[in-house]
Amino acid sequence: MKKILITGKSSYVGTSLKKWLGNYPDRYSIDSISLRNDSWKEKDFSDYDVVLHVAGIAHVSTDPKMEDMYYKVNRDLTIETAKKAEAEGVKQFIFMSSIIVYGDSSRDKRVIDENTVPTPSNFYGNSKLQAEESIKPLESDNFKIVIIRPPMIYGKGSKGNYPKLAKAARKLPFFPDIDNQRSMLHVDNLCEFIKIMIDNEESGLFFPQNGEYVKTSEMVKLIAELYGKKIKLTKVFNPILKVLGMKMGLINKVFGNLVYEKSMSNYKSNYQVKSLRDSIIVSEGDEYDGNEI
Repeated sequence: MKKILITGKSSYVGTSLKKWLGNYPDRYSIDSISLRNDSWKEKDFSDYDVVLHVAGIAHVSTDPKMEDMYYKVNRDLTIETAKKAEAEGVKQFIFMSSIIVYGDSSRDKRVIDENTVPTPSNFYGNSKLQAEESIKPLESDNFKIVIIRPPMIYGKGSKGNYPKLAKAARKLPFFPDIDNQRSMLHVDNLCEFIKIMIDNEESGLFFPQNGEYVKTSEMVKLIAELYGKKIKLTKVFNPILKVLGMKMGLINKVFGNLVYEKSMSNYKSNYQVKSLRDSIIVSEGDEYDGNEI
């Protein structure tokens, strides 16, 4: 039985993984801890085979007053946790980084491949990248490190842009038809990927994503259809959004382009257990009345 410690007791990924692995009670034992105060430093890590480090500040802020906090939490706390895990005999350390280390999405098609050099455009991305670079030297045959750079994670109960788009799909009669592409990762696909990383005692840098790229307007349309609602996609708003996109980061986050080249995300075992269609059905859960897409 693998013993797993998740840092970030109330984190979306951490709680989702604990539920996912709970389907295999004979194979995994999972504990979670909060790193919000120093009491975690008294925790004995030697009882665990794996530490999954998801504790951190997840949402991008442009407030310069927040910069020191991002580095303190996303970088320094990661280093401290990894060093403690290594010193106390943990065999595998899994760090949740982000696609944001490559910078923001853009109006033009943007494809990240294995030769793309990370160029963070804010202190959130830079704090994640510096954390990665700082823990890599700790790796050894006895201490394996997995670094995961997921794209936008979504699912039932998630925060961020997905619930806002789902709400728009339920309420709006029209939605902008912008031809963009995004890599996304449903939380079930991520949890299955982490499970495989643990089972295979992996190490290295990984880029999991859904099997399909997402066009924002088509995803919104798919959600609307789930509720038995028709939403009209229109290009009328595109010129306005194009101008706003130059000034407002939120527009680029929703309608921008940012994808991993698909071969980067291949793995010898299949982790993409949910298609886009299935992932939306699961994400909306009990909110809709049973209509099928």
